Amino acid sequence: MDSRATNGSPTPACDGEAVRDAYGDLVFDVFAGRCTSREALGHITGRWGILALGALSEGTYRFNALRRRVDGVSEKMLAQTLQALERDGFVLRRAEPTIPPRVEYSLTPLGRQAAERLLGVIEWLEASMPEVTAAQARYDEAKAGEKGP
Repeated sequence: MDSRATNGSPTPACDGEAVRDAYGDLVFDVFAGRCTSREALGHITGRWGILALGALSEGTYRFNALRRRVDGVSEKMLAQTLQALERDGFVLRRAEPTIPPRVEYSLTPLGRQAAERLLGVIEWLEASMPEVTAAQARYDEAKAGEKGP
């Protein structure tokens, strides 16, 4: 979020309205309910978006290979996720006119930037899982004790 947006400058660019600050820059605020940036944030941070971007950071994938890499995603959800990420400019879809068509997915430069940041979160989470599972166990024990006889 642009810090200038919180200091009395125009409301964020929402509902397709281009709002500019005193510097001429577009103003976006993901905390504003109808800001267009919130939708894009949801695409990259949703369960399948973060996993698809993380997998594509490894290289170019064909659809079924990507689906195998992102274990558990349905064909429909992966297709919708890739379409949204392509629309937002994070993923490049390249279709070769062969029979059957050969379609490959890769990251755009913007997608590589997003994936780098998301991989940091993924790596941090994986390293922190002992603490997470311990916290979950404490929580579950406390909740079980609250139920009583």
